[in-house]
Amino acid sequence: MARKLLVWLHVVTSTGWMCMALALFVVVNHALENPAAFDVALLIDVQVLQFMATTSAFSGLMLSGLTPWGLFRHWWVAVKTVVTFTQLYVGIFVLSPNLHPGGSPTLTRVGSLPMASALAFQVWLSVAKPFGRTPWARPGKPPTASGRAFVACLVVPAADYALDQFVLGLPVPALSLLVVVVFPLVRALRRKPARRVADRKPVRATRPDGPIGRGGD
Repeated sequence: MARKLLVWLHVVTSTGWMCMALALFVVVNHALENPAAFDVALLIDVQVLQFMATTSAFSGLMLSGLTPWGLFRHWWVAVKTVVTFTQLYVGIFVLSPNLHPGGSPTLTRVGSLPMASALAFQVWLSVAKPFGRTPWARPGKPPTASGRAFVACLVVPAADYALDQFVLGLPVPALSLLVVVVFPLVRALRRKPARRVADRKPVRATRPDGPIGRGGD
């Protein structure tokens, strides 16, 4: 159930991210002739789009990392990951700093419309799942994480939003970033002992006159 809820959250926030990017593109084009509309563009960006973007990215990364899909086992997941981080950086360092009357019209357009197009491309990747496996895919099928892990992933975006609204006052996904950084390390450390146990060969107990169970005669 928790996994399905995380999938639902990812779909909703990804759709919201794409819709807000399109809305921002329309508002920015209007604001270039009517500078007062930049207030609306900034409101969309700070109050809605940023939360949708970070939650979509976080939930997508966790769904990949906590399930057999993995982050780098399949090309479509790896491409989605690269595109997601590119969009986030473009939004943070290109789009947001130019949402004011003195900002670059070209950069505001570049930061909004291609973002929506890239999100549409990611939807296609999720549906088609093209390109097959990457060279880094190890044999076997990694296990799916426990339900508690998916519950924790549902709590993290809500906690980030609460921190933003009531503590930090800044749209910084602090807990999401922490989980994204720490999770691969914990996952790798937990898998190493399991591989060692699997690789260990069974040893038959013996006694001087032969293997136990066969008799010494």
